[in-house]
Amino acid sequence: MASNTAKNDRQQRAEQMRKERERAEKRRRNGITLGIMAVVVVLVAVAAFAIVNEVGKSNDPAAQPANTTDDYGIVYDQAAAGGTPAADAADPVPVVIYEDFQCPACQASEAQNGEFLDQQVASGAITVEYRPIPFLDRASTTEYSSRSANTAACVVDTAGAGAFHELQKLLYTNQPAEGGAGLSDDQLADFARQAGGLETKSCIDDDQFGRWVEEAGEAAQQAEVSATPTVLVGGKPTPEGGGVPSPEILQQAITAAAAA
Repeated sequence: MASNTAKNDRQQRAEQMRKERERAEKRRRNGITLGIMAVVVVLVAVAAFAIVNEVGKSNDPAAQPANTTDDYGIVYDQAAAGGTPAADAADPVPVVIYEDFQCPACQASEAQNGEFLDQQVASGAITVEYRPIPFLDRASTTEYSSRSANTAACVVDTAGAGAFHELQKLLYTNQPAEGGAGLSDDQLADFARQAGGLETKSCIDDDQFGRWVEEAGEAAQQAEVSATPTVLVGGKPTPEGGGVPSPEILQQAITAAAAA
């Protein structure tokens, strides 16, 4: 009889221990499940925040530099060149140039046509609207096209089209070879100061007008600009078929536009 009682006690204790182990295992599984759910909730929240933040950024309008047009242009005219338009002067012919400071053909165009265009602007015959775009970011390891265009935007924002024009000449004179890192931000800042258009380097370091530069590139694509330089005289491509026009071709186009 005592033997049976002891046996029953052992069985009951064993059963109780089994149930306690099951309850402990269940609590452990529940804890793991809750932990996983908490991690998932956090990850979802972080992802949602990132998406909302990015969408918010894409919807925010880009900061537009002062002294620029709504078409992402920088107008260099007789006043910016230091002249005074005559009261009875005819309206100047608008010339638009899409350019990229990494572009060798743009550098060649500036070397060939820069002096001629400057003379035409100074005389009041034309205005030149430069539209820097990041067409050749792929041709450097540091997105030099975008960085140099942002520097140009910083300069025109601070000091206007005249300072931009000086910077432009410095950037083409010191144009880096394709395939490398391009000029450093410190070098860009130095040229911006030489052009008289940089108060602080933060505009360059913070890529202050990077979104504006990006939008300028998108606008150029929408306008079906497929190469730099692209030159429009009186709204018409010059020369026909693209390429770098000569001063003679530019003069013919200017004369035709003025007579139209």
